[in-house]
Parts: sequence; structure tokens; C-alpha cells
Amino acid sequence: MRKFTTTLTVLLSILAFTTHAQKANIKDFGAIGDGLKMNTEFIQKAVDSMNSKGGGKVIVPEGIFLTGTIHLKTGVELVLQKNAVLLGSTNLADYERNDRWYALLIADDQKNISLTGEGTIDGQGRTLAMNVLKMVKNGSVIDPLVLKRPNERLRPQLIEIQRSDEVLIKGVTLLNAACWVQTYNHCTRLTIDSITVKSTAYWNNDGIDIQDCQHVVVKNSSIDAADDGICLKSSDPKSACEEVLVTDCKIRSSASAVKFGTASLGGFRNIKVKNIYAFDTYRTAIALEIVDGGTMEDIDVSHITAKNTGGAIFIRLGQRKKTSPPGIIRRIHISDVSVEVPNAKTDAGYTMEGPPEEDIYPHNLLPAQIVGLPGHPIEDVTMENIVVTYGGGADRSKAYVSLDSLSKIPEMADEYPEFSMFGELPAWALYVRHAAGITIKNSKFRFLADDFRSPLVFDDVKKVYINKLNLASGNRAPAVILHKVTQHYFKKLITAAGTNAEIRILN
Repeated sequence: MRKFTTTLTVLLSILAFTTHAQKANIKDFGAIGDGLKMNTEFIQKAVDSMNSKGGGKVIVPEGIFLTGTIHLKTGVELVLQKNAVLLGSTNLADYERNDRWYALLIADDQKNISLTGEGTIDGQGRTLAMNVLKMVKNGSVIDPLVLKRPNERLRPQLIEIQRSDEVLIKGVTLLNAACWVQTYNHCTRLTIDSITVKSTAYWNNDGIDIQDCQHVVVKNSSIDAADDGICLKSSDPKSACEEVLVTDCKIRSSASAVKFGTASLGGFRNIKVKNIYAFDTYRTAIALEIVDGGTMEDIDVSHITAKNTGGAIFIRLGQRKKTSPPGIIRRIHISDVSVEVPNAKTDAGYTMEGPPEEDIYPHNLLPAQIVGLPGHPIEDVTMENIVVTYGGGADRSKAYVSLDSLSKIPEMADEYPEFSMFGELPAWALYVRHAAGITIKNSKFRFLADDFRSPLVFDDVKKVYINKLNLASGNRAPAVILHKVTQHYFKKLITAAGTNAEIRILN
């Protein structure tokens, strides 16, 4: 038996080596890299050939290879060599979709597939999107144009991989998607390593979307996106994003840098996000959202640095469908975070900037927020070693919420979750409502210019524990407002001047 096992192991090793060694150059199948010839057929033939032989590498050499949709298949590694470009067609007719969205690279129910190399995929997204818009306007494509731009399902992504196992995306550069850059749906054992994303060409340019996937690593990557940078989603109530690590990434985003949601039917469990540098972020550095009935639990966010961002932290439990019960958010740990929130528009310079938030709701700078629903609190959130610096300079004439009108702040239970959804808030550093088990340790909230509001407001909160918190001072507002708060414990809560901070309890 031992001899048989040894022989089998050797045979499998030889087979694995042989499969790995097999290569096919797309030029050998007729591809021409002049940026003009359509190469879809030739690239697909190379992929199919390697798949039929049990797997191998498909080489895209130096050149510009115009193409429509390519289907990645089991055992195939698509290698983009240095100075190789897959150039996406600007004609929607050249794209296919699986049962979801159009994309340049598609895989469905495959195993052991890879996209690697030093080359580039350029989706020519703005031109493609504008061509789709023309089709909508002339009636050749049916679309309601609710937002005065083509529906997301009509604008191709660069990559859409679903229901696949052992997926590797490494080293490549992804440019100019017409919609989301890349989506991984119901995948297992997914690794995204050392990629570069630059996609600010059009609306909805999420950098990376991971939906209902398990055992995922995203690392060592740089994202510049005209929407959320790295976004986890859950659109299947029977599934969830689980066992995910996001680490050592640099993110520029005209929405939120790292976001869980908005789609949140199943949820997010056992997720770790660490060593993130975010900048020029229009909304929040970290956004954690359950609004579709799912469960978010055991989330660890640490070592985050964010500069020039619209908000620091946004945790929201909502209820977009009244026919379904609210979901659950619990056991969230956020530590070693440094955020700078200036009194300025933080996405200036993007190709397609977001609207000034004041156009929607007039407000001063917004605090970090932890907001649940009446009877459905966000539970067990710990924040430690947090430093947030706000630009300050709030103006009462611009917007103001009096402390005797806290109950008038709208719940907005069924609204799309955004850090600006409640408009003006009565705190400048942290606003917490409908929560239980909030812990803040060894942290500092400060501003560069005086703010008339209190730093901290807790409304309908059970169990607040604060130890070693330093708050900016300079106005006459109490440091902490407690409204309908039970079981609170404060230790070493001081102002920047070194005095004990004032706590006001409201009935």
C-alpha cells in the first residue's frame, strides 16, 4: 500500500508539473496586438485549448489586443505580460453576460482560474458608457434612465466571476470600467494580490466588489475608484461573506474606502480589515451597514490611516423592507485608527465628483456614527486607540439641532444608508443612537477650529464604557450628552486642557 501511495503521489506531481508547464500564446491562434483588430475569437480559442488539455497558461504578449467578452475556464491562467493590454471594446454588442451582468472577463462555475502578470486591462469605460447611453436614447436598448445614466446592468464590468473555487487575481492593472470594476459572487478561496485599480471614468466605479464569498484574501493592492474602494456585499439571504481578510491596501475613493453593504441580505461574519491607507474619500473611511435583514458579527478593523476624508466611521442598522425584520450588528472591534476630516470637499479633482452634501441636507461636518433602530440596537462595539481630527468651524446659522429636540432626528429606517442621511447632527465627534455595549478606550477626538456642538451624544444607549478619552475643548457645550442612557461608566474623560469633561444627562 505504501508503494502504491508513493507512486500515485509521484504521478500526481508529474501531472501537476506538466499542466503548469503547458503554455499557449494568443498570437499563435491569430491574435494581433495593433489595437484595431478584434481578437475575441482568438483569445477564446487559446483559453479553450488549455482547458481541454487539463489546464495551463494563456500568454498575452506585449501589444494592444482589442477584445470583447472572454470566458475564463477551469485550470487556465491568463497571463498578461509586461506592456500587454487587453483593450475592451466600446461596442456593447461585443459583450456577453452570465446570468448577471456584462463583463469583459467572465467565469461561472469554474475551478482553479487565474489572471496574473504585469499587463493591463483597459475597459475604455467612459466611451463605452456614452455609447450605451446613445443606444438607450435611440431606443435600441430599453432602460428607464432613472438616474440619467444607463442602468448598471447595461454597462460592462472588467471582471465578473461567480460560483467558482480557487480564484487568483495577481499583479495586473485594471483601468476605466464602465461600471463596477470587478465582482466576485459566491466564490470560495479567492485571492486578490498586488493589483492596481484606476477607474474614475464613470459612475458606479467600485474598485473591488466581493459578494457572498468565503475564504477571501485581498492584499497589497492600490485602488483609485469613483465609488466605493473595497466593498463587501451580500445579496443572498442563504449566504454571507465569511472568513475574509483585507490587508495592506491603499485606497482613494469618491464614496467610502472600505464598506460592508449596502446589499446585506445574508451578512458578514469573521472579517478582518487591517493596514489600510485611505485618502481623498468623499464619504467615510469605514462604513459597516446592514439594511436588508442580514447579520454582521465578529468584525475586526485595525490600523487604519485616513486623510482628507468626509467621515471617519459609519455603522448603520436599517430596514429597507418593512415586510422583513431588521438584521443584526454585533461584536465589532475597531482599533488603532487615525483619521483627518477636513472642513472641505474631499473628492475635489475626481473626473465625476459627488454633489456637495449641502445640496441634499445642509449640515456642518459630520461625526462618526453608530446608529441602530428603536428596539433593535447595534450591540457590542469597541473602539480603542482612535484618533480623529476634525476641521471644525461649525456654524449655527448653517445648521443646528438643539439638545431638546434629539427625538426629532429622523430614523430614516428604509433609506439608502449614507453618513449624511440624517442631515445635521448634535455632536461633532461621535453620535450614537439605539445601541448597547459601546466601549471607547485610549482615544482622542480633536478639532482645528472651535465647534459649538458637544463632542459626544448618546441617545437610547445601554451600557456605555469610556476609559481614557481626550476631547477637544474651547466651547461651552458639555463634552458628553446622555439621553435615555443606562449603565454608563466613565474613567479619565478629560478635555484637551486637562480638566474633567462635563457630562450632561437629559431626561
